[in-house]
Amino acid sequence: MAEPVHLPSPWGDETATARMVLDWVSHRVVQPSDPKTSAVASDLLRVAAGPTITREGIGAAAALDVFDRVLVPATRAQDDAMNLAYIPSAPTRAAVAFDLATSAANVFAGMWETGAGAIFAENEALAWIRTLLGWPDTAVGTFVSGGTSGNLSALHAARSAARARRGARPAGGWALACTGGAHSSIRSAASVLDVDIVDVTADAGGRLTGPALREALQRDSMQHDPMQHDSRVFAVVASAGTTNAGIVDDLVSTSAVCAELGVWLHVDGAYGGAALAAPSARGLFTGIENADSFIVDPHKWLFAPYDSCALLYRDPATARAAHAQTASYLDVIDRGASNPADLAIHLSRRARGLPFWFSLATHGTDRYADAVERSLTTARDVAAHIDASEHLRLLRDPTLSIVLFDVPGWQSDDYRVWSAEMAQAGEILCVPTSWEGETALRLAFVNPDTETAKVTAVLDEIATWAQH
Repeated sequence: MAEPVHLPSPWGDETATARMVLDWVSHRVVQPSDPKTSAVASDLLRVAAGPTITREGIGAAAALDVFDRVLVPATRAQDDAMNLAYIPSAPTRAAVAFDLATSAANVFAGMWETGAGAIFAENEALAWIRTLLGWPDTAVGTFVSGGTSGNLSALHAARSAARARRGARPAGGWALACTGGAHSSIRSAASVLDVDIVDVTADAGGRLTGPALREALQRDSMQHDPMQHDSRVFAVVASAGTTNAGIVDDLVSTSAVCAELGVWLHVDGAYGGAALAAPSARGLFTGIENADSFIVDPHKWLFAPYDSCALLYRDPATARAAHAQTASYLDVIDRGASNPADLAIHLSRRARGLPFWFSLATHGTDRYADAVERSLTTARDVAAHIDASEHLRLLRDPTLSIVLFDVPGWQSDDYRVWSAEMAQAGEILCVPTSWEGETALRLAFVNPDTETAKVTAVLDEIATWAQH
């Protein structure tokens, strides 16, 4: 028998490369980010970085230098305490560091057979969220990439359950119901699923309510098939903290109407669901215990790095019936096990819930509750300061940790110019938005390290800035 030929690795000895990268990571985890980093035009990046993908390779040292010197500075620092735009991310150092461990472990976490240990830990983190919801122990969940994937997966399960119950496609086709305040991903999901949207009129506070929902569903039924007994609406999407204003829908009356009509209730808590952990805000979510599915993004206000969305279902059977994939090479899989691939629109997945689990296990749920409360307190204090200001106007009392305000007399260009100058100076990241048809400013507090005094000091300078 011929002796086996031992070929050298095509990658060579990467030990020094690995150590160099680990040194960079170690420094970055403990070193605060630079708030002055920002997006750069593609052509400028091309010049600064130079050609990086070549036949021979540029070497690890050169590639890491481009990453450190050119690419990272051309990104916005999400964890800066004065980044208050969009919904930023403020992961704990523990979570950031463990994200590297998660990648190094290289776990395929789609099936229990291949990723049991990692999935077990993820399920421990999901169980804490389940207790916040007040759901039974039989509820299941998984981690997906973000709210868009989570909402789409939940709504696909909802339609699948409606199909199994009704059989025939309803007159007018399937539809979901929500208010105009629902996240943009809901309309994206409706497009992907090829279903209609029944718009429900929000109340004066911008909330979805049961009475308005019932009226909208009855009106839609009369329009499409007045003789049918079941609504063509297979799911209602309620918000547990809208992205623009932090509004929490009336989950008590909404869930009651959904139960009465036999319609799936999905609650989108991608941003605001984290406030379930805060005793001062928990009452806002009464009724959520009756929902059929729920999402929350740990990478938003639960202090995990990108990307991570927790998706939970009350009934495991409906989720698995919708999502379990079959193929000749998958037939041996134990379908009674906890397989994340059976719970969302994915098969291959990393164990993206592990950094969240590690941080939660490290710090404990009490610290998590305190950190969320801290953001709520900061938002309320800043809102009170704005309300007392002579040159600023508070547009609504914050429900959660988003503060909306404007500057009387400013035009749209004033907001854009001020926002850009503050960002370039590294003072604060606060971008314009729209509220009731008018341009306004919006602050999103999810970082417990954000200091009220620093925020209000910047806001107090707006009048001086405008004069110049």
